Amino acid sequence: MPRRKTEVFSMSFLDCITCAFGSVVLVFTLINAQGGLRRITEERSSDAEVSQLEDKVLEGDQQLVQLRNSLEQTQAERVRTEGLAPRVLAQIEHTKLQLADSDKQTLARHEDIARLEADLKSMEEGQRRLEGGAHSPGPRGTSIRGFEGEGNRHYLTGLKVRGERILFLIDSSASMLDETLVNVLRLRNMSDDRKRAADKWRRTLAITEWLAAHIPETSKFQVYSFNTHSWPLMKQSEGKWLNGNDADALDATMKALHELVPNDGTSLENAFAAITAMNPAPDRVILITDGLPTQGASAPVIRKMIDGDGRYKLFERAMAKYPHNVPLSVVLLPFEGDPQAASAFWVAARHSGGEFMMPAKDWP
Repeated sequence: MPRRKTEVFSMSFLDCITCAFGSVVLVFTLINAQGGLRRITEERSSDAEVSQLEDKVLEGDQQLVQLRNSLEQTQAERVRTEGLAPRVLAQIEHTKLQLADSDKQTLARHEDIARLEADLKSMEEGQRRLEGGAHSPGPRGTSIRGFEGEGNRHYLTGLKVRGERILFLIDSSASMLDETLVNVLRLRNMSDDRKRAADKWRRTLAITEWLAAHIPETSKFQVYSFNTHSWPLMKQSEGKWLNGNDADALDATMKALHELVPNDGTSLENAFAAITAMNPAPDRVILITDGLPTQGASAPVIRKMIDGDGRYKLFERAMAKYPHNVPLSVVLLPFEGDPQAASAFWVAARHSGGEFMMPAKDWP
């Protein structure tokens, strides 16, 4: 029997080789599949990161726009602030000057008050000396018009009605109705008869009657009323003097005074204009009022409330036009909310050589 030939590439060998190759192909396929899956995962992760970065970039752009807008607003505000700085500094300097002026005025008013207190003390001492003196009868009176106060009392006032030509200026503004602003506003809306019957206005009439009763017969006189303007109480007597011994003229003047109705504001400047209208000029002026003026020679274009400093400036402007050689005597009936009036009129009376008085409520 012949020997069987041995084949190197037998079926078994080929099967093994084929299996091995198939295993390699399978392993490679598996490895490649895992690599592709990992790549896909990485790509997706990268895409997510890119998307997040894009969102951050977009948000950053929005914040950049907001910051640019804020920067522009800040620069505009800085420019506006730099423009305001000089005005603020100027206002501060102006305020400092006003404070300095106010301090000076306050000091001057304190000095005026101290002098007033000294004068008052001197008057009280003089009154006590007079009360301790002899009660001898005086000379027979020469008044052509009588006046009798409550209880037939006579007071030592220190206010003398003297001079060759005496001008009376009677304030008939609305504030002469009462001492408080609330009551003035209330009375202003009432009838004329009720206004004439107001207590403060009745006192004004009584004071004027008392002064008129003491006009010397040898003197000449004139009575002007004023509020926002001035006028003589006796008709057709503007710029003219009336004789002190003319009882008819005095009675007609007092009658016109009693017919007056207080209204409107107060212009002391226009009241003093009556002085320049007199020829010859008066040698004594007696002013009956209740406070500082509320307007100048003309009414303001825009009507508004005026404070104490504004009224004091109007007073100074009016006094600048008052003749320096004519004594000014003042009878002041105080009004609520006008504390500067007393010192202002006292200084004016003192400097001009006149008298100043604030009568008690039961005088005359």
